[in-house]
Amino acid sequence: MKTWSVTLLTSAIAVALSGNAIACTGLIVGKGASSDGSIMIARNEDFGINNWNKYLEYRPAQDNEAGEWTLGNGLVVPMPKHFFAYSSIPDWDAITVDSDGKFYEERGINEHNVAISATTSAEVNDKAEKADPLVKNGVIEAIIPTLILPQVQSAKQGVELLGEYIETYGAGEGNSLYIADVNEAWLFEIGSGHHWIAVKVPDDSYAMIANGLRVHGVDLNSPEVLHSKGMVEFVQQHKLLDKVDKKSFNFAKAFGVIGDEYNIDREWLGQKMLTPSKHQQSRRAQYPLFMKPDNKISVEDVAEVLSATYDGTALAGKGKRPIRVERQLESHIIQLREEMPKELQGVIWQSFGVLPESVLVPLYSTLQDYPKAYQVGDDTYSDDSAYWQFRSLTALASANPEKYLPLLKETWDKEETRLYKQVSHLDQTLSEMYKVDKQAALDMASDYSYGQLKRTLSMATEIRYKMMTDLTKSTEKKYSEEEFKKIMSL
Repeated sequence: MKTWSVTLLTSAIAVALSGNAIACTGLIVGKGASSDGSIMIARNEDFGINNWNKYLEYRPAQDNEAGEWTLGNGLVVPMPKHFFAYSSIPDWDAITVDSDGKFYEERGINEHNVAISATTSAEVNDKAEKADPLVKNGVIEAIIPTLILPQVQSAKQGVELLGEYIETYGAGEGNSLYIADVNEAWLFEIGSGHHWIAVKVPDDSYAMIANGLRVHGVDLNSPEVLHSKGMVEFVQQHKLLDKVDKKSFNFAKAFGVIGDEYNIDREWLGQKMLTPSKHQQSRRAQYPLFMKPDNKISVEDVAEVLSATYDGTALAGKGKRPIRVERQLESHIIQLREEMPKELQGVIWQSFGVLPESVLVPLYSTLQDYPKAYQVGDDTYSDDSAYWQFRSLTALASANPEKYLPLLKETWDKEETRLYKQVSHLDQTLSEMYKVDKQAALDMASDYSYGQLKRTLSMATEIRYKMMTDLTKSTEKKYSEEEFKKIMSL
């Protein structure tokens, strides 16, 4: 999957192939559950190590000649006649895997305001894997945004197209992913080589996702549930469930591994934060798929969930793994706002490195160009890489976490609060300007996002300089006044 330096190649293969055991945490928020009526899909992209650079990219629309389309992992499908434009955040070494650099693009919004975040890896159970093996060169996380975003004009179309690809060509991994537009959001899960399910998230609810399959208790006859052909018969034939209930179907139990503390601890934590009024025992085998929040959820609330640890909870010191881990590569919160003009409906709040020690920057969908620092760098530290400027702050803070981590969080929290307020006011200005001068409004949105990328990068660099200075001073020996005078007189 991910390509590493030669000296780490052997261990890299092991890590990449065990991605189901190490990866991300996500959250989907229905428009009726959000504080501003937007739909949100959000995720931390985690990996086995924490020095893996990410780039910001914009893929323009293009017409294609008939033929075959070979994706980065070797999957070959018919070439679509046209690609819609979309944004992405590929790995730094994507060009070595795919000639177009389209590998592990992870998230994005296309020109029709369809958004994808892919994926939270999920383990397939042995029985399902044996009955319907995963397919080499099948559909995997690394190619899903690349495959779907340039082709679809609605979230539901994205669900149906991805399902068609999986049934036709097979899937190479178990996964959960999120597909949304301004009207609805879907949780899509892959449970075996050719079987999948997708459920529309209720408008008044949210879904908390870790690394286990989550879909259960759903009515297969509902128009808000889509799934692979023959799935029920397959489950019955191979006895993946003791009893198949079509009105309360348990896809996660049939195809996945439930009750894994590595996953359920995070699900419990997220639901505890957003719906504290509902007391739930920790370490239940399965938690509700959808829950209503006690209070409407803001971007800031989502960021707090994606930054969470078990401190102050019943699982403090016992939680299998927190949501905030030091091997986060990036975090994103994608907002889709129906009330905004079409070109301005999508905003991606994007951070690099470990979220609590970084900052979420609002990127309007009109942004098609990025500062160079967000398109350079590799897996070795460099001053010119934005990723490394942000990620190095967590590394430096680890030298004195009690002192530096709270300072970093306070600094970036203050900056994010400023950005939240700015975007709220800017949206109003852009909406009014759009009525008078559409292009001016679109340009202003782009310029604003570009400027905030540069501003926050400058802040990160300045913070790093101050931390380096403070760390260096902390290593100085404490001399007596007499000794110091003598040293300084030499």
